[in-house]
Amino acid sequence: MSTGALIFAFNNEKIDYVKIAAWNAARIQKFLEIPVAVVTDCQDANKLEIFDKVIYADAQAGGTRYFDDIKDTVTWHNATRVDALSLTPWENTLVVDADYIVNSVSLKHIFTLPQDFLCYKNAYDICGKNDFAGMNNFGRHKFPMHWATVMWFKKSQVSEYIFDCMQMVRSNYSHYRNIYGFSETNYRNDYALSIALSLINGHTQKIDYILGSMPTVLPEDSITLDGSEYKVDYTVDGKPKYIKFSNIDVHIMGKSYLEKIIENDIR
Repeated sequence: MSTGALIFAFNNEKIDYVKIAAWNAARIQKFLEIPVAVVTDCQDANKLEIFDKVIYADAQAGGTRYFDDIKDTVTWHNATRVDALSLTPWENTLVVDADYIVNSVSLKHIFTLPQDFLCYKNAYDICGKNDFAGMNNFGRHKFPMHWATVMWFKKSQVSEYIFDCMQMVRSNYSHYRNIYGFSETNYRNDYALSIALSLINGHTQKIDYILGSMPTVLPEDSITLDGSEYKVDYTVDGKPKYIKFSNIDVHIMGKSYLEKIIENDIR
């Protein structure tokens, strides 16, 4: 039974997601030892040669988004993720955001688990300065977040229910925005996934998830790579601080810092 990773990569006006995805794909192949497919509209063969499979799809924007690190608003091509089940070439699929950087073998353990679908329930600030209270829940009712940044699923009836439900949320987003009371008008996969998982589990919140929390670097914090060690510079009460780490997978929200890391790493 085939197992592989799936990355969605659609460039916008400022960010080269295909380049980021290609760099991450090499890390997935190294650490997790599985093939990687990319879903993209990019036609540049040189940028795509690292991927084991290329799946062409049209970019679907979920709105526009302001990125703090680049100080600009760009198109957010994030609305294709709900089609992962129909697009994947694998029987067992690990979906990761292009900017969720694999630096360890830690995700390997989920490949042998019996669950049909898993994702992270919580994320945390790797610098420890933000408690993520407003990010691990959303809306008027403080609804629990389940992050679509990393998803593991098998081709099964359960997965079909989840992705069908996510598509329903995407198609009726303003309706669900009113019900759950969140203000963001941009489509978010995290919200669609959280709502879908709750619906198919009868609003019980008895939902299987990846153990542990997802390490995250916020966009206002700069991150650099020196060999195999990452350094994050941040401030607390106006005082500069830093943290170093290695062998940890991390979600890097500041895309400009990630692009600089990639430029320096591939020279």
